[in-house]
Amino acid sequence: MTDQASNGGYGPRTQAVHHGTRRSQYGEMAEAIFLTQGFVYDSAEQAEKRFQGTGPDEFIYARYGNPTTRMFEDRIAALEGTEDAFATASGMAAVNGALFSMCRTGDHVVAAKALFGSCLYVLDLLVRYGVEVSYVDGTDLDQWQAAIRPGTKAVFFESVSNPGLEIVDIKAVADIAHAAGALVVVDNVFATPVFSKAVEQGADVVVYSATKHIDGGGRALAGVICGTRQFVREVAEPYLKHTGGAISPFHSWIMLNGLTTMDLRVRAQADSALAIAKALQGHPALSRVIYPGLADHSQHDLAMRQMGSGGTMIAIEVKGGKEAAFAALDRLNIVKISNNLGDAKSIVTHPATTTHQRLSDEIKAELGITPGLLRVSIGLEDTADLIADLNGALGA
Repeated sequence: MTDQASNGGYGPRTQAVHHGTRRSQYGEMAEAIFLTQGFVYDSAEQAEKRFQGTGPDEFIYARYGNPTTRMFEDRIAALEGTEDAFATASGMAAVNGALFSMCRTGDHVVAAKALFGSCLYVLDLLVRYGVEVSYVDGTDLDQWQAAIRPGTKAVFFESVSNPGLEIVDIKAVADIAHAAGALVVVDNVFATPVFSKAVEQGADVVVYSATKHIDGGGRALAGVICGTRQFVREVAEPYLKHTGGAISPFHSWIMLNGLTTMDLRVRAQADSALAIAKALQGHPALSRVIYPGLADHSQHDLAMRQMGSGGTMIAIEVKGGKEAAFAALDRLNIVKISNNLGDAKSIVTHPATTTHQRLSDEIKAELGITPGLLRVSIGLEDTADLIADLNGALGA
């Protein structure tokens, strides 16, 4: 049975705790984990009908759907403001599933240049299979206007770029894309579901690596595609369920539990990120502090209008290039060197040699991924401790 608290105009924190809850005949309080690959039918006729067209509570195989996973999908769709969602095995499975399920040989996609390395790889795969991909500076609306043409299938971009923290104007790009009949696919990881207004601003499909802020504890891989019911169930789901990109029910259960505290966590992390960015401004060891919440960020007004926050991520450029950046990394105590983000633990990454290492030096330079650039994901530690740790590492 579905929890009645799922219905009604509740706020996001209430939805994150209750929406879409399905309880068994035992009336369990916590969401149940249905660890099963298949489901039993009362009759051969019932099995036939399920395979002809399953409803939201009619499951046939874990790769196609699962009660625990369905709770997560319903809950994140409610938070994101979409009709439906499909949970995937990872964030990249969500990106791959959203793009590959809609594109065919001969289609045209326009994408921002500033993307996570694996997203660029997926776009390279589309090209390999006969899809034309045009790249633009995501912050330049004239380039979007010039690249999008009648018949363009989709546009794809990160609402906040990784790692340079550039903001793409979702509404403006969506207006251009929709005028040409193109779908707007937004990777919204850095914006988080807490600060996201992507659908209100024109996004048709929103993808997340739930591994990040949704989990929030660095425990499991997961992703999700949010969109209209037609896109999710008729376009994305057939591709994902037949190619095996579905999420584990156990990971769905972890994500459900992550959602219950996500709003509190992300807002605390963003508050800390702003304080840390301000504290690092003017540091003699740094040539740049990049944070959309700072008034000197070139797109601060857009960030505030689009998200209402600067988010949980900071980028800093250490003077002295790779050698100085590595030395600073090795002096950190609290902030850990890793390549995840959105975790309760603060994490620092050197993009040029890790997440974006496959890019050419020329492209790195164009995207501002210099040898001294560090991407810092702010966690839940005491802000003062993080400031002291970063200052100590930088030699203050």
